[in-house]
This record gives sequence, structure tokens and C-alpha cells, in this order.
Amino acid sequence: MNAEYTPQIIVSLLALAMSLSFYIADRGSPTSRALAGFLACIGISISANVLVGIPLRARYGIAPWDGLFALPEVFAFVLGYEWLLRVRRTIPAGKLRTNGADNMLRVAQALALLYGVLSVLFPKHRVEHFLYLLRDPDASMHVSFYFFAIPLGLSLVLGTASGLLMLNRRPDKAESLRGIAFLIGAPFMASGLVLPLHLAPVSTAVGLLIFLVGAVQYHVTQGRRAQFMARFLAPQVAKLVSERGLKSATEEQTLEISVVCCDLRGFTAFSAGTSSKKVIQILREYYDAVGAAAAAFGGTIKDQAGDGVLILVGAPIAFEDHAHRAVQLARRISVDGVAVTNRWSDAELQLGVGVGVASGFATVGVIGAASRLEYTAVGPAVNLACRLCSEAKHGEILLDSRTRELVANEASSICLVPGDELRLKGFSAPVQSYVLEAA
Repeated sequence: MNAEYTPQIIVSLLALAMSLSFYIADRGSPTSRALAGFLACIGISISANVLVGIPLRARYGIAPWDGLFALPEVFAFVLGYEWLLRVRRTIPAGKLRTNGADNMLRVAQALALLYGVLSVLFPKHRVEHFLYLLRDPDASMHVSFYFFAIPLGLSLVLGTASGLLMLNRRPDKAESLRGIAFLIGAPFMASGLVLPLHLAPVSTAVGLLIFLVGAVQYHVTQGRRAQFMARFLAPQVAKLVSERGLKSATEEQTLEISVVCCDLRGFTAFSAGTSSKKVIQILREYYDAVGAAAAAFGGTIKDQAGDGVLILVGAPIAFEDHAHRAVQLARRISVDGVAVTNRWSDAELQLGVGVGVASGFATVGVIGAASRLEYTAVGPAVNLACRLCSEAKHGEILLDSRTRELVANEASSICLVPGDELRLKGFSAPVQSYVLEAA
């Protein structure tokens, strides 16, 4: 290999390494997969042209199949725009009409494909009058230059305009950092097509490094969020955040949800007469059982303190059947909780578990300072679930009237019988309770 082409090979390896790194770091995200493909095509385009295209032209001249070397460039443009399009779709549109900007990206992709078709049909004109333009000052005056420059230039203009409109909608912070870096770095990367061979790798490398800075910030931000999500929210929420961004997934909103609360009966007396090591073992097993049940039915653990656990069903992941899920979750917690308490109880110290379920409108969202964030819900249903839980006997599940209404038309496996009218702290009128019978 000619040493003259060493800079191009280095830049190609940089692009391929970035592609592989981004794919491995976030392979589950459709946006990151498109971005990894974009970077891979840049690396393939550079290496294919330097290692194969230029040597073949030097030996045999420009062949009819020379236009095929433009295809990696075309795919790079198409995947770059696809990434922008997927990012745009993660941003809540509200009442805004976003079809126009989305269609701009589709047109930009079509123009890039047109450039590819023209390159395949007219390979000689592309090589002589478009590639590495500035090595021949007269090349810009040839009509063939505009033949390729117009569709590719319009494609870049439309893609950039759509990207700027996306940023104007204030997307998630992490994607904003990556989007800004992409829009700044893209012209540098694209200019590598027309700059002389000794300048093209410099321009492309500058564009890649600009983008790398934004991408690193993106992954740092996502890593911090992942720690938060893993500690405080259901596993399903992490996927939602990855696809839609933290702002969209956890923005403040008022909606109807169901709340499940459970705690242990006799835990205070049990912990007083039991070694602390054994108490920790019991709590760990109990929390594991409740956590597995919450994950199975899409619940989000809001609070977990002492022997009490409060779970939201329907936020931040919305479910139309949130009440049905909450009832099934309560049943699973009761069955698994009774199994745990029976294993650890003895003739002198008895443990039990009670569960309460309530449904209603609540305001949900993230609150807290920069050093500590918490996903919370505020509404009567939250307090009511806790009060019902306190009244439930060992192995008993108490529900409120609204939950009963929501599951009234559900399958026969949900059988409720009227319980007592309870006078609960914080509620002026008596609350009619319902007992969930065993399936």
C-alpha cells in the first residue's frame, strides 16, 4: 500500500471503530443502530476507494463498474438521515405537525439515492469532474460537476434543516448533544468527497472527532440515567427511556393509574426477637419476590422502605388495563409473600403479608435535586392503597371501589366480595372495601 494513503486508512479505521463501539454500547436502540451503520459506511467508503478504487483506476483507467464505489457513500447519507428521523420520532410532538420535517428527511434520502444512481450510470464523469474537486480548479466549471453536486447538496440542505427543526423542539438533552455534534461534524465529513487526497482525511477526521465529543457526552448522560432507572424504576422503563428519552418517559402528567401497596405483618416484633443478619435475609427474599412480581406486570416501584413497598401500575408506562394488572400483581405478591413468610415463621414469631389496591387520577413525574431524583405520584389513590394495606389481614387483598369498577368486566378469575366500610385516616367518609378471593 502506498504510504500516501496512510491518513485515509487511519481515518477509515477511526470511523469503523466508532461504529463498532456505538453498536456494542447501545445495540438495543434503533437510533444507535442506524448511527453505527452510518459510521461503518463512512469507514467502508474510504477504505474501499483507497485500497481498491484508486489502484484499479491507476492500472486500468476508469471502468464502467467504478460507480459502485459510490454506494457506501450513498448508504452513509441514507443511514445518517435515518438516524435523524428516528431521533425525531422519540420527541413528543404535542400539537405540532412534524410530517413536513420528516418528509424533508425522506426527500434527502431520495436525493442521496439519486446521486448513487447517477454515479453508477456515469462513473467517468463522477471521478473526473466531482471527486476531489479542488485538485483541479477547472472541474467546477464542467456541467458534470453540477450533475452530482446538486442532488447531494440539496440532500445536505434538507437534512440539516430537518435537524435544526428537531433541535428547535427541545429534544431529550442526551440526544440534543449528539444531534448538535452531528450537524456540526457532517459538513466536514461530506467535504472529504471533494477535497484533494491530502486534505480529505483531515476534514473527515475533524468531522468524526466533533461528532465523537457529542456522542461520548450522550453515553455518559445515558449511563447516569441507567443507574437511576435501575435503582428506582421497573426494568421496562429503561427500555422506554432508551427509545424515547428521559424527558419524554418521565415528564409530569396527570393520568389514572392503579397503586399496589404491601407490607409485612408482625415484622416489628419479629425483627426485635431475631438477629439482624436473619432479618436482612428475610427482607432480601421478600423484596426479590415483590420486585419480580412488579416486573412481570409492568409495575414501577415507587417506594421501598422497611417492610413496605409501594408500586405504581400505569406510570410512567401507560396501560389501559392498569387495574387488571394491579389486581394480578397483588395476587402474585400475596401468594409469593405468604410463601416467604411461612418459611421464616415459627411457633413463637409469626410473619404475614397484607396488600392494598386503589385506582384513581394522580400526578406523576420526576422530582428532586440534581444529586437525587425520584419518580413519584401524588393523588388520593396513593394514600388509599396504603391505608387499605394497613387494614388487610395476613394473606388478604383489599381493593377500593374504583378498582372494582375497572375490573368489573374482566375475566371470571377476578372475584371480589364486599368487605367492611372502613374509616381511614385522611378520608372523611367511610371507604367501602372489597376482598379479592383466591383464584
